[in-house]
Amino acid sequence: MSRSSAVLVGVWLAAVAAWPAAAVPPSGPVRAALDAELQAAGAAAQAAQTTGPADIAMADQAVLHLPRGYLWVPQPQAGRLMRAMGHAAGTRLLGLVFPQHEEHNWLVVAEFEPSGHVQDGDARDWKPDQLHRRLQERSVAANADRKARGVPELELGPWVQPPVYAPTTHRLVWSLQTREKGAAADAVQNIHYHAYAFGREAYVSLKLLTGLKHIERDRPHVATLLAALEFREGSRYGDFDAETDRVADHGLAALVLGTAAERPGLFALVAAFVARFAEVLLVAAAAGAALIVMRLRRR
Repeated sequence: MSRSSAVLVGVWLAAVAAWPAAAVPPSGPVRAALDAELQAAGAAAQAAQTTGPADIAMADQAVLHLPRGYLWVPQPQAGRLMRAMGHAAGTRLLGLVFPQHEEHNWLVVAEFEPSGHVQDGDARDWKPDQLHRRLQERSVAANADRKARGVPELELGPWVQPPVYAPTTHRLVWSLQTREKGAAADAVQNIHYHAYAFGREAYVSLKLLTGLKHIERDRPHVATLLAALEFREGSRYGDFDAETDRVADHGLAALVLGTAAERPGLFALVAAFVARFAEVLLVAAAAGAALIVMRLRRR
């Protein structure tokens, strides 16, 4: 199977696995329409993808020197693929990174945020334990909102990667475990693995979507991509001009706390995909996956 085929099969399977266990998956015309859109979105992404090594422009302020072994899917194909997988694609989306290695099933979502200059002074004093307690406090209010909207409540687990900020390169990385409240001890653990590169008046975020059992294998890819990302001259963090540039209304700690409060969305989808790949392939998705593979092999 080619890497492009594997990516599209993974997308198809991930969308199937995304349905909550307690819910009834769509069937009949609805299921057929979803399948058709997934295959169309996957085919469009495959046609638009770029294989590394290549330089990928990031909102005219930064560039990603995509290394060999990685695939880049740009907008608007990336947004269509996200929507087909059941996750809203906002205006901040730049594109998606996939591994070219067929045995890996992770995904990185790249976004651009024109936040203004994010001051990093609070990173010198923060303590991971205190940040985690604040996250626990925020999760109480977030769960009340989820419950009111009929969305499963979440439990916060320990840090996978406590927040680490590099003041010389202006990079931030952190990761936290979450899972649905009341889930069994052996239930799929969703991973939020976030990396940020800060510039003069904006930042680029890289969000790794994978499962807990694969995080040690997959997170070095985030470090590789983060090191390959740089802001252009004039847009670098050190180019900030206090007299003319806008300052963001938050620091780094608020960024961690706010991002962690978001709904897991696609994080849960991909974690479910990683955990249920074999079962879905054999039971629910064999026919659809086979059609995608045959179509791409003919190409």
